[in-house]
Amino acid sequence: MTTEAKSSPRERLLEAAATLTYRDGVSIGVDALCKAAGVSKRSMYQLFESKDELLAASLKERASAYVATLLPATDDNRPPRERILHVFAQMESQAGAPDFQGCRYLAVQIELKDPSHPASQVAHRVKGNLTAFFRAEAEQGGARDPDLLARQLILVFDGAGARAGIKADTPAGLIAPTVTVLLDAADMR
Repeated sequence: MTTEAKSSPRERLLEAAATLTYRDGVSIGVDALCKAAGVSKRSMYQLFESKDELLAASLKERASAYVATLLPATDDNRPPRERILHVFAQMESQAGAPDFQGCRYLAVQIELKDPSHPASQVAHRVKGNLTAFFRAEAEQGGARDPDLLARQLILVFDGAGARAGIKADTPAGLIAPTVTVLLDAADMR
C-alpha cells in the first residue's frame, strides 16, 4: 500500500475507475470512486470535468498496456498467421484468470450504448486498432479478403472474450482451432 500513499490523487482516481468499472460496471457512482481512491469529490472534479471524463482517461491510460499484452512485437519475424494466432493465445491466457470478466473496452461500449460518450470513443479506437492489426496481418499474409477476415477475427475475439467473461464457456482449446479454420478459409499464410 506504500505505492498508493505515494501516488497522486489523479493516479488513484484512474486506478479506482479501472478497478471498479471492470468489476462492477460503468454505472459505479462518484462516491464509490472517490472513496476507493481516497479523494474528495471536490478534488475529483478539479482533476476531471466529469465521471465520464475520468472513465475515458482511465481507459485511455490502460490502452497501451492492453495492446502490449495482446500484440506481438512489431519487429518479431513470425509470419502473419502466427502473429494473429499469438493474439488469440494471449487472450486465451488472460481469459483463464479467475478475475477475468471479458474485454473492458467491449464491456464499456456495450454498457454505455452511446457512441458519442468519451469512454465509448476511447473503447472504439482501441477495438478499431485491434481490427486494423488483424487486417494488416491478413493483407501481409495474402488473405483473399483482408477486410472480411479482420471482421471475422474481431468477432471471434470479442465473442470468446465475452463468453469467457461471463463464465459461459472457456476458450481453452476452442479459439485456436476456430481461428485456424478462418485463416485456412482465407488462404492466409
